[in-house]
Amino acid sequence: MNFQQLRIIRETLRHDFNLTAVASALYTSQPGVSKHIKDLEDELGIEIFVRRGKRLLGLTEPGKELAEVVDRILLGTQNLRRIADQFASRETGHFVVATTHTQARYALPQIIKWFKTDYPRVHLALHQGSPVEIAEKLVSGEADVGIATERLDQVPELETFPFYRWHHALIVPHGHPLLQVDKLTLEVIGEYPIITYHEGFTGRTHIDKAFADAGVVPDIVLSAIDADVIKTYVELELGVGIVASMAYDACKDRNLTLIAVPHLFPESTTRLAVRRGTYLRSYALAFIEKVCPDIGEESLKAAIQKQNGNE
Repeated sequence: MNFQQLRIIRETLRHDFNLTAVASALYTSQPGVSKHIKDLEDELGIEIFVRRGKRLLGLTEPGKELAEVVDRILLGTQNLRRIADQFASRETGHFVVATTHTQARYALPQIIKWFKTDYPRVHLALHQGSPVEIAEKLVSGEADVGIATERLDQVPELETFPFYRWHHALIVPHGHPLLQVDKLTLEVIGEYPIITYHEGFTGRTHIDKAFADAGVVPDIVLSAIDADVIKTYVELELGVGIVASMAYDACKDRNLTLIAVPHLFPESTTRLAVRRGTYLRSYALAFIEKVCPDIGEESLKAAIQKQNGNE
């Protein structure tokens, strides 16, 4: 048994049992991948994968249990490297934060600036993506920290902490009729075309739920993954914008007016997430404590060190 065999098992699951993709990811050949799998099965005396001819269709029952152990072993190996790096070079390293456009653009700039000032020799990479992509990067080990509003607290491998809470708000061009309405309702807003976030981004589920609960079917004429695009089309008077309230800047968005409507949409919580069982270096812990100062270092370490599914 060797680490290459274990990596092949992990990559086979990540690539939906496509051995060509596994070989490409590990810079090897497909026959080599197949041989490693067969050698491991022969050594263990079990079949790991369900097969149809040469195709792999899924995991056998023993294969499912083995996959969990493989994942823990490879995570432990990754942690060993991080521990060695931590004590060999405390102030240098590579730190990956995966987040959405909204968080990168509006919530994180000052925190990123602080981090680069305090840890100038740490290379920080900011990867933007959807909440699903962020969760996948955390689980696979491609990212150290993830920040998003959706999805992260639904993944069992991840430990999440509240970053901040916020509400959606309306944005309209100056002089819009909604500015003259004393008490806005979803029924009134639903009379206008709506421009808001794409499904799965920045609390869109809360927007949909609010309209559904009110029995209103909104006319969503355009959806986007970030507020800058939404504001652009609201300025063109194509519809009423529904955005995260922190995405509005009175100085920069001079052609738009913000209408606060916290009574219409549920409160949203943006969360920071890490993979459970991961060893995080000191600068990563410092970043997390800056984002979530109420956690406390000991509580933070205890939470991160949980194994998947265990308290």
